[in-house]
Amino acid sequence: MRGLLQNEAALAADAYLAWWSLAGVDCAIGEEPVDWLRPARPAEPSITRPLAAPAPTQHPATLDAFHLWLAKDNRHPESHWAPGRAILPTGIAGARLMIITDMPDPADMNAGALFADRAGTLFDAMLRAIGLTRDDIYLTAMALARPPGGSLDADDTARLVERMRAQVALVRPARLLLLGDRTIRALLPTSDSDPRDGLRFFNHEGGTVPVAATFHPRLLLTQPAAKAECWRTLQSLIEDKAQ
Repeated sequence: MRGLLQNEAALAADAYLAWWSLAGVDCAIGEEPVDWLRPARPAEPSITRPLAAPAPTQHPATLDAFHLWLAKDNRHPESHWAPGRAILPTGIAGARLMIITDMPDPADMNAGALFADRAGTLFDAMLRAIGLTRDDIYLTAMALARPPGGSLDADDTARLVERMRAQVALVRPARLLLLGDRTIRALLPTSDSDPRDGLRFFNHEGGTVPVAATFHPRLLLTQPAAKAECWRTLQSLIEDKAQ
């Protein structure tokens, strides 16, 4: 019985102390009197300062430096997808034609070069149709490696487009050819006309360049009927050059 009464007294004491703790009493005796009935002061509103806009990327001033930057800088989106596996551009400044695709295909990643396998055979045939080989062109992709699932988010796409505009300005090609809907949507502004209808102009950091757009070879392999429209686009490059 005595132990039971002691336990109940301890529980009562704990409850009593807990009540005063909830009431705000944190010590038995204080040095200063406290007005416990005074309403609490409202919290001062916090001041939220706007985040500073990120500084624009400072791109290298020469094409050789740009290529080195692509290969060495680990802040590019590709460094998070496939470290050390980027497929760098090929070609020189002032190329007769600069060709841009969206990203490497899985076969390209295995081969370490753009347009490998069957798509590469068709791509080379497209070049021969306009009197060119790979040695005559500057070839690159917006994304130098293949992202997971082959999908680009909006933030990465915006960064890649900005980088590509700087690259076109350094290459200074006579003509520009875009391959694939994803490339076309990213690099050409939307309009009522189909971007595959003849030549348009591409804006870059150094001015403008005539640009044509057509299907990616990977689509032509599965939809041969589109080859006729692709040939008309390639002809527009030849005809414009002859004028």
